[in-house]
Amino acid sequence: MDADPSPPVAAAAAAAAGAAGAAAAAAPLSSDGVKVTASGLTKQQQQRVAAHSHIRSLGLAADGSALQQAGGMVGQLEAREAAGIIVDLIKARKLAAAATPQLQQQLLQQRCSCSNAATAATTVQLQQRCSCSNGFAAATLQPQESCSVAAGKLQQRCSVAAALLQRQALLLAGPVSSGKTALAMGICGQLGAGVPFVPLSASAVFSSEVKKTEVLLEHCRRALGLRIREVKEVFEGEVVQLAAEEAENPHGGFGKCISAVMLTLKTVKGMKTLRLAPQLHDSLQKEKVRVGDVVFIEANTGIVKRVGRSDAYATEFDLEAEDFVPVPKGHVEKKKEVVQTVSLHDLDVANAKPQGGTDVLSMMGAYMKPRKTEITERLREEINKTVNKYIEQGVAQLIPGVLFIDEVHMLDIECFSFLNRVLESPMSPIIVFATNRGVSTVRGTDSVEPHGMPVDLLDRLLIIKTQPYTVSEVVQVIQLRAAVERVNLSPSALEALGEIGAQTSLRFALQLLEPCRLAAEARGSEVVEPNDVADVDSLYLDAKASAVRLAEQRHRFPS
Repeated sequence: MDADPSPPVAAAAAAAAGAAGAAAAAAPLSSDGVKVTASGLTKQQQQRVAAHSHIRSLGLAADGSALQQAGGMVGQLEAREAAGIIVDLIKARKLAAAATPQLQQQLLQQRCSCSNAATAATTVQLQQRCSCSNGFAAATLQPQESCSVAAGKLQQRCSVAAALLQRQALLLAGPVSSGKTALAMGICGQLGAGVPFVPLSASAVFSSEVKKTEVLLEHCRRALGLRIREVKEVFEGEVVQLAAEEAENPHGGFGKCISAVMLTLKTVKGMKTLRLAPQLHDSLQKEKVRVGDVVFIEANTGIVKRVGRSDAYATEFDLEAEDFVPVPKGHVEKKKEVVQTVSLHDLDVANAKPQGGTDVLSMMGAYMKPRKTEITERLREEINKTVNKYIEQGVAQLIPGVLFIDEVHMLDIECFSFLNRVLESPMSPIIVFATNRGVSTVRGTDSVEPHGMPVDLLDRLLIIKTQPYTVSEVVQVIQLRAAVERVNLSPSALEALGEIGAQTSLRFALQLLEPCRLAAEARGSEVVEPNDVADVDSLYLDAKASAVRLAEQRHRFPS
């Protein structure tokens, strides 16, 4: 790229914000302002109840300790506490490669200055002197604890934080059905919507059109967000008058052309008439702007956005699919700070595939390229230079997110070698791996390594272990899932499902919930009883029972 890619970068950010606004405007609204679809349900209500829909957070207390059951999580106390430290570091933006060694050293000095802890005379003084700014080095101190014991706890938390700062990748290792993916979803819920979280299955890396390394790099850049802050001069207000001025066609003929658009906007403080260029007439028609609408016009770019209908027209009709908004305050012409969040992959795509025209040839050209093309390394370097320039100017802020790669043992040696380089790059997200393999063969080689991963990559990871659920924890998880899926279980039926989950697997017990509900409805009851559980359990086989059947009847099944 010989030209400066700054305008496309800004255009991509504006396009992302415009797409979000268009999607919001496309959804009809009810009279009380709740967005509805054709079936009368919100998008969240229409989403299928997934396996981890009940998980909202890691379920941690204020001091960082894990509660037995909170936020949709059950058990795995040590793993959740370790994940909580990861979340604190991610929120502090201290765990990504963007943190310089000087910044890491400064953080360690702030977090791990525990010298005052040993000399504190009372527990209250110890809490005051050794409380860390982000809270992940603080310890829960009981009044009967001595200062030395409390200092030891604090030093342990600081050592964990110090170890985390040296790495930016995590491995969730545990047996099948031990809650590894649930722990990753808890990290996602704990981070909130402000931090990018990109899930990826390792089997989705392999493609016949795109290289494996390209898929990995694309998802890594999806997990890197860029928050752009701009102060723009805008015109905002309720449309009072909208008229188009016509003039003679300069090319001759009897037809006329639009020479200008007269737009009058009103706010609480005043009113102003704007003379707009004729090119904005198409934008106004595209947004379907009419008198009584509240519009937002950027002075520099000429972008027109319809915010909604003025609330003064709320009683115009009994039923109307409109989003009513109040009349803007202040003056019509104002300066407004606009915050747009895009990922680096969005910027790559915006610059690699510039939007063409709306004519037939442009649309046909888009359909003539069905194959997915790779983004060149040179383009990414230019994007990185522009992003670094924005960050140095204070216009943008880099938000390192989380890339979650499940079933990581499915990757081959080429992918592992590429991930080694990604972890050492200056722009890298926090990568969380998950696997249920023990000592197994690394794909693409003959070497047998722990977790099916090369040792040089394992040396760069912090490993969080997950333990199998106990019977009581299985019962608690089934109770949570039954509430989400609206299955009414009797106490004895819940206990029966818990025993099935302990003998087979948690997944198998959860898969029996909906068939049990249907069996209860078939006999005219809304409550699932133990008889329903027994009847459904006799109809299906779990993995262990199926393996035993194959071993006993191997002569009937061709191998």
